[in-house]
Amino acid sequence: MTPSAAGIDLNESVKHLLAEKGGGVYSISPEATVFDAIALLSEKRIGSLLVLSEDRLAGILTERDYARKVILMGRHSRETKVREIMTAPVVCITPEHSVGQCMHLMTSRRIRHLPVTDGGRVVGLVSIGDLVNWIIGSQKETIRHLTNYITGSYPA
Repeated sequence: MTPSAAGIDLNESVKHLLAEKGGGVYSISPEATVFDAIALLSEKRIGSLLVLSEDRLAGILTERDYARKVILMGRHSRETKVREIMTAPVVCITPEHSVGQCMHLMTSRRIRHLPVTDGGRVVGLVSIGDLVNWIIGSQKETIRHLTNYITGSYPA
């Protein structure tokens, strides 16, 4: 069964996903310490922070960056600056990108987070979890419609 046949619209734009999820993002300065960044990740229970310098996207810091560039390299998180380990440049999308395009980008680039920018301004962040939740929600909605149709309670 193809995704469209299953009622999942992979062509749905990210702006709809952000409207449901909300566009709020957590960020940190490139001059902050990695320790402060990890503390914020832990406090907010998230896997990435956008690195903003003067309200412009400078990079992204993920748990993966921390593991590979601090722990494995013997650095100290209280002494290392975010700018030293952040990923830059960042793969970004616009609100017009589709859910399917996001899935393809994440899979092909092996990334879990995509900042959403509009005119150079950050308007949100999409994670792989957000995409999975969107697909599950679409499937549940399709099942509900089919169940209503089969049981005769579907509106005429």
